[in-house]
Amino acid sequence: MLLDRDSYSRILDNLYDGLYFVDCDRVIRYWNKAAEKITGYTASEVIGKSCSDNILTHVDSDGNNLCKGSCPLSMTIADGAAREAEVFLHHKDGHIVPVSIRISTLTDTEGKVIGGVELFSEISGFKSAEKRIKELEELALIDKLTQIANRTFVEKELLMRLEEQKRFGARFGILFMDIDHFKRFNDRYGHIVGDRVLKSVAETLDKNSRLFDIVGRWGGEEFIGIIRNVTQQQLEHLGNRLRVLVESAYLFLQDQKLRVTISIGATLSRDNDSIDTIIRRADALLYKSKRDGRNRLTIG
Repeated sequence: MLLDRDSYSRILDNLYDGLYFVDCDRVIRYWNKAAEKITGYTASEVIGKSCSDNILTHVDSDGNNLCKGSCPLSMTIADGAAREAEVFLHHKDGHIVPVSIRISTLTDTEGKVIGGVELFSEISGFKSAEKRIKELEELALIDKLTQIANRTFVEKELLMRLEEQKRFGARFGILFMDIDHFKRFNDRYGHIVGDRVLKSVAETLDKNSRLFDIVGRWGGEEFIGIIRNVTQQQLEHLGNRLRVLVESAYLFLQDQKLRVTISIGATLSRDNDSIDTIIRRADALLYKSKRDGRNRLTIG
């Protein structure tokens, strides 16, 4: 049985995964409905443009822009080898989304390579964030602007982790994060753009945290991550990973790319810690990061 073009199109558009085709110049020729949902970009916004033209802007966990260097799609078109990777893409709203990508060549009827195909999906586990948001909304424990856990929820979670430590010796880590020069940014671009930045940073932090960790808004431009089952080295690595991903994200204001960075204070819980002592320690480390030049993590 042969399918007509419309049937193929319906099948591709109903895939759960995002899918797009590019020609040998990496100009996008097809963009399915799931790609629209995952990235926020409609087909009409991207078809006919190069995939590296401020669209997905794939980065690795170190913040390296793969579109300007080791682009898996470009490499597959060049050597014909299929590739798989876990990378981070830029959402139209400004935050970073972790995705699993699979890449292969696109060939004509004679087997000549005429482009590439990328299939991508949000890494499993992160979709459960939607369920968590609904649960938090019901309990009035979600921050209305950023749609992540609010301060009340964070304080409840801290109490639980401290009790768990007291009973079982299970230490945890804190990442105290603050957007650099946010007041200056707010004054220059206005509160509406400032709110977009807060939402973008919050979503990048939330989507790129481990499933069993909690990221919440502490207040203003401050965020807290509660990182369970972690060593000091792992805490530093996870914090710097989030810092680099925030730095890699951007928002569009007309034709201008707007970027922000965050400074972080990181600390592991200690015997006899209270919410006050662990937050004050993390806060002091955060402001050391600020004094030392910002866009950095200080651990202690």
